[in-house]
Amino acid sequence: MLLIDVVRVSEAVARTSARLGKIGHLAELLGRVGPDEAEIAISYLSGELPQRQIGVGWRTLQDLPQPKLVATATLTDIDALLTRIKAVSGQGSQAARKALVHELFAGVTSQEQSFLIRLLSGELRQGALDGVMIEAVAKASGAPSADVRRALTLRGWLPAVGAAALSGGVEALHAFKLEVGRGISPMLAGSAPNVAAALEKIGGPASLEWKLDGIRVQAHRDGQEVRVFTRTLDDITPQVPELVEAVLDLPATDLVLDGEVIALRPDGRPHPFQVTGSRVSSKIDVARLREATPLSVYFFDLLRLDGQDLLDLPYSERQKALARLAPAELITPRIVTDDVAAATDWFTEVVRAGHEGLVVKSPSSVYAAGRRGAGWIKVKPRHTLDLVVLAVEWGHGRREGKLSNLHLGARDPETGDFVMLGKTFKGLTDELLAWQTERFLSLAEGPTDQLVVTVRPEVVVEIAFDGVQRSPRYPGGMALRFARVLRYRPDKRAEEADTVETVRALLL
Repeated sequence: MLLIDVVRVSEAVARTSARLGKIGHLAELLGRVGPDEAEIAISYLSGELPQRQIGVGWRTLQDLPQPKLVATATLTDIDALLTRIKAVSGQGSQAARKALVHELFAGVTSQEQSFLIRLLSGELRQGALDGVMIEAVAKASGAPSADVRRALTLRGWLPAVGAAALSGGVEALHAFKLEVGRGISPMLAGSAPNVAAALEKIGGPASLEWKLDGIRVQAHRDGQEVRVFTRTLDDITPQVPELVEAVLDLPATDLVLDGEVIALRPDGRPHPFQVTGSRVSSKIDVARLREATPLSVYFFDLLRLDGQDLLDLPYSERQKALARLAPAELITPRIVTDDVAAATDWFTEVVRAGHEGLVVKSPSSVYAAGRRGAGWIKVKPRHTLDLVVLAVEWGHGRREGKLSNLHLGARDPETGDFVMLGKTFKGLTDELLAWQTERFLSLAEGPTDQLVVTVRPEVVVEIAFDGVQRSPRYPGGMALRFARVLRYRPDKRAEEADTVETVRALLL
């Protein structure tokens, strides 16, 4: 199958607002892919790469070659080139990777180039999320969607599950089991504005656990072999020796645990997230890094023990099994209550200790891998800032033709300028997209036919975010985490926006 076939379906999905219409487009294409193409096609249409990370950042995607006029690249051609790019390492790797990226983009059309840029940069927003893709796989293969979801729970990688369903149907899906040493997609949590709302959703006593701002980990042990996976199923075993040792010390040789690793200061408060992230991502001189920045290990769930899968047991039963297996210092702190006052006090105490908030969990919840199960609800304090829009980017997919991604800045009272803190397109309704497109085009200070449209810094927008972290990417040396639009503030002038000092005070 040609890459252009996938690109055209991706564009059709992005243009289609109805869920059933999206499923139909995807299923039609999946019905035509070959056995060696199915996993690639599903990955691309899900906005992912079979190779996960290939070491190509936005700088590498600058100054691309002229596109071809005729589409001839196949899915397997593209996949093979991306595999070669991922394999590049050692001295001269940057130049070698750049050459391969040039080869990749020189072999495709402009339409395909645009698709690949968005795919490689994680910006392929077309509405083909897991739920839609699961239904498309079910429709194309003839297998019940419940069987596709169950297989996904156990395999953790939808492209592999989809490829199996397309080639082998229900029988192939039933062959998937929880395998020690193969990561599965973690269960995710919904959200609530406060602890009271979370407890109301649970409808009774719940487990209220620290929400750590660390790295989600899944630890597998088979005998004396331990493997550790991130939430994106990347294998980070060599980078987390503390976790490996903690698992090897447990009195069981066949288990799968869910938890977090986090770098803590000597007083027990967490380092900024990027400290933990940098420590875990580094593969060089891990022993020295461990001494300088040790990782603490916390487990909050047990998915397998001594040959028995625990996924379908109630959370309370999995907790009892975890408590029997691991010492208290390795288990995420929690209380069990349905008392709103006690829960709120616990939330306040956890946030004061520097942690993100709480995850409120139903005792009856089973482990819904890869999904936001209704039985897990996160509660975090909400930070907000009034910032100024400095520029806006034209959108892709269903937002094509609309100014979407906002460049956000805080006021520097000393210079009168604005310091950029990041970007966001989250929280924008169709009405806001239409309004801001008209508004910012009227404020444009330069060309409006380029990706980024610079605007006069006059519009103030209220932004919610989860925290501030250090970042060399922006002039102020810091960036907002998980920024999203709450509302525009026509009642405020740019001179009344929050200052750089206000933002810096939130920097951990």
